[in-house]
Amino acid sequence: MMDISSNSWLAMSDGALVETIGAFVKHHRLLQNKTQQQLAIEAGINRSTITQIEKGEKITLQSLLQVLRVLNLLYIMDVFKVQEQLSPLQLAKLEQKKRQRARNNLPAARKEDNSNDNKSDW
Repeated sequence: MMDISSNSWLAMSDGALVETIGAFVKHHRLLQNKTQQQLAIEAGINRSTITQIEKGEKITLQSLLQVLRVLNLLYIMDVFKVQEQLSPLQLAKLEQKKRQRARNNLPAARKEDNSNDNKSDW
């Protein structure tokens, strides 16, 4: 398959991007030794939809997802996950709040209880 840098993606037309997706689907279908008809049946769509995908023609996103699911390729959806990121300022504030050392300042009532625990009946 083609190795395309992120700058190349920006330079590509929408049509070229759709063709690249179609080539990706076709490549993985053939790797799994599936016919278009088999893939279509498993995905619950028409064979003509598979042909459209592979030719880089317009299809629905739902059809593409169904095909990716059957080909076990949904891992590519990981790039769409939204993860909250802390700003450097927020991160620095959290670092300041971290404990720097342990302290032995138990409440007075607790200290007395602990001192009795240390006494022996011997």
